[in-house]
Amino acid sequence: MRGEPVGLIRVRPIKVGEDALAGIAELANIAVAAGADEVVLAWESHDVATACELPVVGPAPCMNMVLASRDAHVLHQFLHDEQLHSRSPEGWASIAPDWRPAPHRSPVANWCRRSRPR
Repeated sequence: MRGEPVGLIRVRPIKVGEDALAGIAELANIAVAAGADEVVLAWESHDVATACELPVVGPAPCMNMVLASRDAHVLHQFLHDEQLHSRSPEGWASIAPDWRPAPHRSPVANWCRRSRPR
């Protein structure tokens, strides 16, 4: 708030499907309740699409970061290849990103800039 960080919030443990959609949507309530004037959001395209049972839209794999204020939304996309390191007995994969150059401009970034509140 007013240029000072208030905190870090992560989505709660979620189940794939409707629970994931609800958990992610509920995060917006926290920023409003805290009176935040700026929010930084970060998510990985594959992770969110998988959790919400949605198709991956845009470049993937990709780490996305949005800086949002009342006046503007700016999307930064960090493309990467995934290197599998190991799998747990439960099937969870440990993956390391191999970062690639960011695109100069993406349709999603253009949409975010046009969609700012008025």
